[in-house]
This record gives sequence, C-alpha cells and structure tokens, in this order.
Amino acid sequence: MKSLLLAVAVMFLTFGFRDQNETITVKGSDTMVILAQRWAEVYMSKHPEVSIQVTGGGSGTGIAALINGTTDICDASRPMKKSEREKLKQRFNTLGVEIKSAKDGLALYVNEANPVQELTLAQIKDIYTGKATNWKAFGGPDAKIILYSRENNSGTYVYFKDNVLEGEDFSAAAQNMPGTAAVVNAVAKDKFGVGYGGAAYGKGIKFLKVKQDASSKAYEPTAESVKSGDYPITRFLFMYTRSKPTGALKEYIDWIISNEGQDIVTKVGYFPVK
Repeated sequence: MKSLLLAVAVMFLTFGFRDQNETITVKGSDTMVILAQRWAEVYMSKHPEVSIQVTGGGSGTGIAALINGTTDICDASRPMKKSEREKLKQRFNTLGVEIKSAKDGLALYVNEANPVQELTLAQIKDIYTGKATNWKAFGGPDAKIILYSRENNSGTYVYFKDNVLEGEDFSAAAQNMPGTAAVVNAVAKDKFGVGYGGAAYGKGIKFLKVKQDASSKAYEPTAESVKSGDYPITRFLFMYTRSKPTGALKEYIDWIISNEGQDIVTKVGYFPVK
C-alpha cells in the first residue's frame, strides 16, 4: 500500500501540475492585438488548462511591462531598442529573447473616394513631414491633406519615423490616434485623410500602392509582395520574453510558430514568417 501511495505521489509531482490552470499574460502592440487575441482564443479552446490574457496599449507599453516584470510576452511591431534591452539586463540579468511571429506590410490608407493610386517613399515622407500639404501635387483633388498618425508609444509610429521619415519629425498637423483601428475609422470618414498601419486593419479604406522611387514598380501590401520583399515597407512582428521560454509558455510560443499558428496569421490578414 505504501509503495502504491508513493507511486501516486511521484506521478502527481511529475504530471499533476499540468492539470492546474496556468496563466500567460500578453501585452503590447495594438497592431498585433487582433492577431494575439485570435491566437489566444484558438489555443485556449484546445488547451482549457491554460488561460491567456491579451491587452494592447502599444509596443512601448508592452516593452515597459516586460522590463517591469508584469507580462510574460511583449508583442512589438518594432525591434526592442538597445537602451530597452539594457534596462531589462539591469533588472533581470538578461537581454531578452526575440521571436519573429509574423510579417506585415505597413500600409498607407486613404479614403475610398481618393483618386490617388500610388506614392513613392519620398512622397510619403514629404506628406508626413509637412513639406507637401495638398493632394493636387499627387494627381488628386485640390484639397488639403489631413494627416492621421499613431501616438509615440506605438511601435508602428517608431518604425514609420525611423524607416519612412528617415528620423525626421512628423508634421505638427498630424493628428495622433490611440490605435490602428482609430486611424482606419478616421480615414474611412475623411475623404482627404491619409493614415498608416498594419495591413490586417484595411477595412473600409483603400491601400495606396507604394514604390521605392519614381522609376520603380508600385506594390500593394499583398502576401506575394511582402514575402518577396518587393513591398517597400515590410517589417517583422515580434514577441519578446525575458528569458528562454519553458513549460506552458514555450508550448504556446512553439504553437504560434507552428503551421497551425501561422495559418491564423494568414486568416487575420498578416503574413506568415515561414
């Protein structure tokens, strides 16, 4: 009898905790929040012993939470900065672990009534730095360009500033919106508006085709153009953890990178890393 009880105890210690409810917290990028929520919903339906809590707030907010130790996974639509990794190292003696979870074509949104079809990267920079202020310069109506942007804690804001504006400041006329959905809603209601954000949010608006320069071919952010790198504003979407994932956290991240998890990337409107 004692040997039987000992065997049961060993089995419980070895496997029993797998039956306990495990909670994984995910925080960060608003660009990724609809994808992160969908991953969580599907995974929890298959693994009821795991609870996954997803919130947005922006990449900067997620990275701050990772550094503060208040989230397990940080979603970010931009790479962590060296200064942020140093803060993580000071607190946890680690530079963190980066996982590329999806790809995105950072899209330019205009109202469906806008006749403009394409812009070069230089033209986009001129628009968002305030050097170009009228749609007439790009074959559109004689009307003021209304700029919609993201707040500065957004990874999309940082990526756009670094890679499209080449580090220059946004025009003071740009209206900062709290999330990508808010940008899309504003442009959908404003026939002279322009905004930017993840390709998966492109509902009720028109994507502008983007080209590297005046002599290049223009592309929309499609699976083919993003995969090939022809679309000029292609980026990875990241997940960050403080240290090498283990246990339920590792299993969840492995599933996200698996074919099943990457199929959800496609269904949501982003592009798989594989």
